[in-house]
Amino acid sequence: MAITAIVLYVAFAALGFGWRSWMHYRRTGSTGFRGVSGRPGSLEWLAGVGFVVAMIAGIAAPLLQLTGALAPIAILHTPWLQGAGTILAGIGIAATLYSQHDMGESWRIGVDAGETTALVRHGVFSRVRNPIFTAMLTFAAGITLMTPNPLALIVFGVLLLTIELQVRAVEEPYLVRTHGEAYHDYRSTVGRFLPGLGRVG
Repeated sequence: MAITAIVLYVAFAALGFGWRSWMHYRRTGSTGFRGVSGRPGSLEWLAGVGFVVAMIAGIAAPLLQLTGALAPIAILHTPWLQGAGTILAGIGIAATLYSQHDMGESWRIGVDAGETTALVRHGVFSRVRNPIFTAMLTFAAGITLMTPNPLALIVFGVLLLTIELQVRAVEEPYLVRTHGEAYHDYRSTVGRFLPGLGRVG
């Protein structure tokens, strides 16, 4: 199962980052990458660096399990959990690509405070404010269940924490500054990561 997890991880990175950036460049002349925000040590900076570390360590976990350097946690290492993880990972990849498509030319990795993009409220964004992050967490949960070693569990926790930081400390303040009342209205009616949950009045 570790080999399958590695293949899915490579596919996720190639499609969600590589292919998407290439398509975005063809349409807009920009790759969409904006890098890490904030001064070193700030919440914004920690969110960006933590995200990068989690993504790199995410593929290290199944690689180390494949080589025998890490062993899966016995209680989580069951065929049905691994099967469920494979399904979740596949759903996560598809949902990531679908959400990126719905975001259109506003898609970015990171935030440039001096840049203004359209506030996307259509498609899946009419139900969830951050569907790409929801999809990424679904994918990561799937990979964790496929190769449930200690590193994989830690990586999932770090990814969850850094996504929360990125959304709350970087993206939401930027959207409030940029879109004002329109974003206040949006976040009061649409959930942060799941429909109906995390609305802010």
